Amino acid sequence: MATVVLVGTLDTKGAEYAWLAERLREDGCEVVMVDAGVLPPPPGTPAADLGPEEVARAAGHDLAALRSAGDRGAAVTAMAQGAERLVGELYRSGRLHAVLAVAGSGGSSIAARAMQALPVGVPKLLVSTMAGGDVAPYVGSSDVTLMYSVVDVAGINSVSSLILGNAAAAAAGMAVRHERVLAAPRPHGRPLVGASMFGVTTPAVDVARERLDELGYEVLVFHATGADGRALEKLVAGGFLAGVLDLTTTELADELVGGVLSAGPDRLTAAGRAGIPQVVAPGALDMVNFGPRETVPERFAERRLLVHNPTVTLMRTTAEEMSAVGADLGHKLNAARGPVTVLWPLGGVSAVDAPGGPFHDPAADRAGLAALRSALAGGPVELREVDAHLNDPAFAVAAADRLHQLITAHA
Repeated sequence: MATVVLVGTLDTKGAEYAWLAERLREDGCEVVMVDAGVLPPPPGTPAADLGPEEVARAAGHDLAALRSAGDRGAAVTAMAQGAERLVGELYRSGRLHAVLAVAGSGGSSIAARAMQALPVGVPKLLVSTMAGGDVAPYVGSSDVTLMYSVVDVAGINSVSSLILGNAAAAAAGMAVRHERVLAAPRPHGRPLVGASMFGVTTPAVDVARERLDELGYEVLVFHATGADGRALEKLVAGGFLAGVLDLTTTELADELVGGVLSAGPDRLTAAGRAGIPQVVAPGALDMVNFGPRETVPERFAERRLLVHNPTVTLMRTTAEEMSAVGADLGHKLNAARGPVTVLWPLGGVSAVDAPGGPFHDPAADRAGLAALRSALAGGPVELREVDAHLNDPAFAVAAADRLHQLITAHA
């Protein structure tokens, strides 16, 4: 039978979770209740399958100590850690086919952490009072489904019963389907490859994707906007990909210089930890991304800027910045446990970094290449300098073919 795991704070939402559990059982699902509340639940609250003592203990804390400390922020963080670990254990043991939570801000942060740690494809539904605003902290790079609660999660009434009833029905339906998916024989599909792309590297990725399709791969393309970079890293960590064609590493420049499309400091590390083959290029490292022209920080006012569209302004990276990014790229790739080839296009790294283009700066590009070469010296990573522009079809085909060679040798 499909099982829905409810993650909640029964000290404040006990009645709502009891109501949800009844609806889920009516829809034919088993229910596992995880109580991540810090305070004792009110009298009459149904007992949780995994109570707050177990949640706190899973995070290495004593619940009584958390309560007596009086630090709500620290307590919520500890319970989120414990919920993440227990929910992960339930999934690995086959006792989770979907996870559902209804919450305000504190409960949403607890449930979201547990949901984000689950693999892509596991149903995750969060009904939250926070879903009408900035939801990035609750979604992260995962496939969390958010539903706005409309009214506060404070009792079952004529409005909340409709919304929570829909949520329970949705979670039950997803759980039943997910159980069937897990039980069905897995078809032997084409190996998956992740590829990173930006508007200014699209010609290269399109050609490479077509070539990889000819070679028998299914290519998943990720727009290098920060969130997609994190999603790529998450899919790699989840074991979904046979290889990565990372032609667009521009998010490293945003992270180091201060642009708005950073994917965080862990970008370009998951494939290395997993030991899967990578082909990497410096696609769009010639730029740092900002919003509309008026949002560019004042300290960059005299820099070379390009209004890409009304909502995106690009800033050319200097030789010093390219050097820093090249060194960062090299240090990250040197830590890889699997095969890595870096292809550096000597003719330019983006559509606007071509001869006659607004960001054409061969000296800055050479600085990035020199720093990369120095960082890789004596290490296991192969560096190939290619006398072509990144968007030249020959470069794209060479990148795809090299990834195929690495995957084939690694199998």
